[in-house]
Amino acid sequence: MELKHITSDITGEEMYCGTHPSGLGIYLIPKKDYSETYAIFGTRYGSVNSKFIVPGETEVTEVPDGIAHYLEHKMFDQPDGSNVFDKFAKYGGNANAFTSFDMTAYLFTATEHIEENLAALMDYVQSPYYTDETVQKEQGIIGQEIRMYDDSGNWKLFFNLLNCLYQNHPVKKEIAGTVESISHITPEYLYKCYNTFYNLSNMSIVVVGGFNVESVLDVIEKGIKKNEPFTEEIKKIYEDEPSEIAKPYAEQKMSVASPLFMIGFKDTDTGYGGERLIKKYIEVSILLKMLFGRSSRLYKELYESGLINNTFQTDYTVQTSYAYSAIEGESRDSKAVYEAVKNEIERVRREGLNEDDFNRIKKVMWGRYIRSHNNVEEYAGMFMQFLFVGADYFNYHDAYEKVTFDDVKRRFENHFVTERSALSVINPM
Repeated sequence: MELKHITSDITGEEMYCGTHPSGLGIYLIPKKDYSETYAIFGTRYGSVNSKFIVPGETEVTEVPDGIAHYLEHKMFDQPDGSNVFDKFAKYGGNANAFTSFDMTAYLFTATEHIEENLAALMDYVQSPYYTDETVQKEQGIIGQEIRMYDDSGNWKLFFNLLNCLYQNHPVKKEIAGTVESISHITPEYLYKCYNTFYNLSNMSIVVVGGFNVESVLDVIEKGIKKNEPFTEEIKKIYEDEPSEIAKPYAEQKMSVASPLFMIGFKDTDTGYGGERLIKKYIEVSILLKMLFGRSSRLYKELYESGLINNTFQTDYTVQTSYAYSAIEGESRDSKAVYEAVKNEIERVRREGLNEDDFNRIKKVMWGRYIRSHNNVEEYAGMFMQFLFVGADYFNYHDAYEKVTFDDVKRRFENHFVTERSALSVINPM
């Protein structure tokens, strides 16, 4: 197949991209003089997708919570009993996989034998093998993993916050599910989810680094197994989510060295993707740095008073059906930090944002994007994350240039609403 060749006038980066007749999206981003290559083979399927309608069907399919993560684990079981990791080790590849709220991805990094490692990746991700015996065995393994998460202060801090912010959306459910929910997983459920979400028309492969484009494309094409693309989208079903939060506060005592806090702001401006979404991501990211970054007035006050330390950080998570920003760290008085954050927002609402801060931090955002090109893993990960919401990370500059100070001021008024905020705290036992 012929791939479209694109060169960025801004960064000078090259990309070869196209859609295979199977429906698989192919994105190859070669980098001259790079020794490392990172490949990621992903599907638009994560922990929030437990209710859906398969293309061609009319009835809703509902599966147990945690099945996307469970399926990821089971993909490493091969019909011939071989070990997938041994195949990568033979060719010097470092393989891994992960499941998030909206994506499951299989990946490897390597500095040599790129084609052999890529062939192994293409093969095992398209070779499902589930039996009653292997599924039952995995329940004990994943059950142990779930109990490990239950003992993690940072993990519980995060999901306690999501349960404060969201009333109905499945983003509040833990990615691995519960010991109870995974006990209901069967081979039939796994094959149903695999045949739905691992249809190649719901998947993409991104390769970034030092490789030969023609050789890599040849491996991908030869590695594609018979797969009829869907002619319509998978209908993912979520319950209606009100704009109001579920509750403003959650506290739990655990075996942690220091008290932990996480403050969240629920974003109600959702339901779209594309360039509009990437522009919103830039706007909120700028605001988080303006309001709470290390050069901000609030950070200096909290740090000098001893209320926070250098673990203090911010993040913005954005998807089509949900989005939220988070501020987290350690503090001897988490409620005082929360009050200070809310007071700072009200002060800025009265006095306004500083345009000089905006201009400076906007340049910082561009610098962060440029630096991401130097890290093949970070770049490929961000590329696929935005690809799966219809946004183009390669042409990030198009959205970046459209962000104005007035846009950021409007975003501040819309997003940082204290009534849609919550505090999660983990205190030492």
